[in-house]
Amino acid sequence: MKALRVLIGCETSGVVRRAFLERGHDAWSCDLLPADDRSNRHMQCDIRDVLGMSWDLLAVMHPPCTRLCNSGVRWLSAPPKGRSLPDMWAELDEGAALFSACWNAPVPRVAVENPVMHRHAKARIENYQPAAQHVQPWWFGEPAFKATGLYLRGLPPLSPTDRLTPPDKGTEDHKRWSAIHRASPGPGRWKQRSKTFPGIAAAMADQWGGWATNQEAAA
Repeated sequence: MKALRVLIGCETSGVVRRAFLERGHDAWSCDLLPADDRSNRHMQCDIRDVLGMSWDLLAVMHPPCTRLCNSGVRWLSAPPKGRSLPDMWAELDEGAALFSACWNAPVPRVAVENPVMHRHAKARIENYQPAAQHVQPWWFGEPAFKATGLYLRGLPPLSPTDRLTPPDKGTEDHKRWSAIHRASPGPGRWKQRSKTFPGIAAAMADQWGGWATNQEAAA
């Protein structure tokens, strides 16, 4: 099998990087923060600085999305205490610029994770296309709720690998599955909410890595 050069952008956990490495690919992660596992396969820098390093596949897992997603659109008209409208719109422009750079990177196969976007974000993204699919951790054997939009270029949608049956609302199991959404405010909340589950990471490495490897072999 031909090893692919894979960049996992905006990831500190190493979950997706390790999934590709375990399948024989030359995988690296990148983020402004250091890697949680202190791996020497992590580049601590702006992802835009390394997009041109001849990658076969780019997966951007947790780009800053607060100003792009529907849940944050209200701040563009009524900013939170201590912030101004120019601040909010400047952060929207920066978030859209980062997404655009990744989406239009000189890489043949690109996946970018992001929640549903509002119209102001869509208008600012170069060559915007709707998300190819929205997946849930419980499609891949993980007892959790977290709808994740995947914007795909040159890659197929993910197929479920171990679909679970969600528990009924109001039950204790449903509360446990909703832990991400019920996370208490605090400095570590962003990390819990940006968590990538191993089941999804394995599906990405198996399905996208295998599909891209077959493409390379046939070229």
